Amino acid sequence: MAHSEPDTPSLAGQLLLAMPGIGDPRFSHAVIALCVHSPEGALGIGVGQIVPRLSLHQLLGQLDIEPGVAPDAPIHLGGPVDPQRGFVLHSNDWAGEDTVIVNAALGLTSTLDVLRAIAAGEGPERWLVALGYAGWADGQLDGELTRHGWFHTALDPDLLFQVPASDRWPRGFATAGIDVRLLASTAGHA
Repeated sequence: MAHSEPDTPSLAGQLLLAMPGIGDPRFSHAVIALCVHSPEGALGIGVGQIVPRLSLHQLLGQLDIEPGVAPDAPIHLGGPVDPQRGFVLHSNDWAGEDTVIVNAALGLTSTLDVLRAIAAGEGPERWLVALGYAGWADGQLDGELTRHGWFHTALDPDLLFQVPASDRWPRGFATAGIDVRLLASTAGHA
């Protein structure tokens, strides 16, 4: 009788925090809201860095959407893949036709209807906008999680929507009970 490996549980709805010494400068101090994690791969939205010199009102203007009542919020650097594509990570009190339900608290929408709803004051109560995403092929993220690179922990929506982007990396670790000053930049070997 063949032994089969149990299915790896989905980490969608978790927070990925880059460990010091991750080895890829694009992900130094990265904070990624993992939105999809399946046998086919994974997709996450970076929420730890802001796109310099770009605000929501500027982005809406480029898309010919009147800002309406939308605050002029920063735009997050969602990741290195498809950096011209926009994503809105938001509370689940709003959903569009193409919204992906991440977990009980979060949804992810990449169509313009969510931006129009936000501008009209009819969108989700809590949201953030990002350009680009982080993506992993089949089994790639699972492999990376076995090496020194990523730490995953529960994703607290308050960390996303109330904490400034520059503070999310240390606060994400602190929420998990880890002092970032004590983290080593290399992994040990037994």
